[in-house]
Amino acid sequence: MTDFELVTAADVRLMQGLAQRVAATRLDLVNGEATFGELAWNWGKGHAAHGAAWPRRLWFSGGDLVAWGWAWLPHRVRRSDGSVKDVTGANLVYQVHPDHAGLVDEVIDWYDGTAADVERTVSPSAADEFALRRWAAHGYETDPASLGDTAYWTQLNERDLIDVEQPVLPDGFRFRTADEAGPEATVRAHLDAWAPSAYSAESYAGVRKTATYRGDLHILVEAPDGTMASSTIMWLDEVNRTAEFEPVGTHPAYRRRGLGRAMLLHGMRVARAAGARHTTVACLGAPGHPAARGLYHGVGFRELSRDAPLIKARTAH
Repeated sequence: MTDFELVTAADVRLMQGLAQRVAATRLDLVNGEATFGELAWNWGKGHAAHGAAWPRRLWFSGGDLVAWGWAWLPHRVRRSDGSVKDVTGANLVYQVHPDHAGLVDEVIDWYDGTAADVERTVSPSAADEFALRRWAAHGYETDPASLGDTAYWTQLNERDLIDVEQPVLPDGFRFRTADEAGPEATVRAHLDAWAPSAYSAESYAGVRKTATYRGDLHILVEAPDGTMASSTIMWLDEVNRTAEFEPVGTHPAYRRRGLGRAMLLHGMRVARAAGARHTTVACLGAPGHPAARGLYHGVGFRELSRDAPLIKARTAH
């Protein structure tokens, strides 16, 4: 196997730089998990546990990163409830600058060579017609799991920050930041919202080590009893003056009280004060997954783009 180098924090910063350059002209071409914030979030929370299963390759032109591939190979996930999940297939996250679109064939060849003995998935942007044709030419087909009302595919939503209404919390609740709440409460907020989860104190330590994490842009809602009932991280792309929410979650016992709505509105105001003029958030887009989409659309977000999940069967031996 060639070019088997693992993704590092420095690589992620380069990848984010490419995301910024693509987003500046064609945000709809940024692949679902290749956004500025998603890159930092995924690497930070998982590199300590799964980094050995994350080979990557980088392509440069004139000193600038113009394409990259990050393969997620089979691995074992241990979750907070003690359960274990074996991931038996491979998934690729990648990005190619539109001025170098032809490199997608090299990305595909690298991925097929790296993960040839397992089932492979990838989710290009549905707006990237050239890439979709090239993936099809290499034998990738629409993933059946992406079809139907309960399918799993992601849409990216956006809104501007010109007119953001005042957030309203129920009596006794208040906004906090991760810097104020501390690591233990901040990790617990995520676990409560997403249980069972592979997230841990080690995961959060990794997130904090990423170059673009800011504790003052990590927002929580504290309940009267001290529980951190909701939380979100905003990732500020200062080049494009855009803030990305990822992740967004609420404790099951505190849902349907308007906390998520208030937290998003508060976050948008905080992001605007930090220099953002635009914001994005991703969610499941199929009709059978209305909760998050309804929340985001209720505070002014609208769909910008969606991914197109593809799959290729393992290579026969």
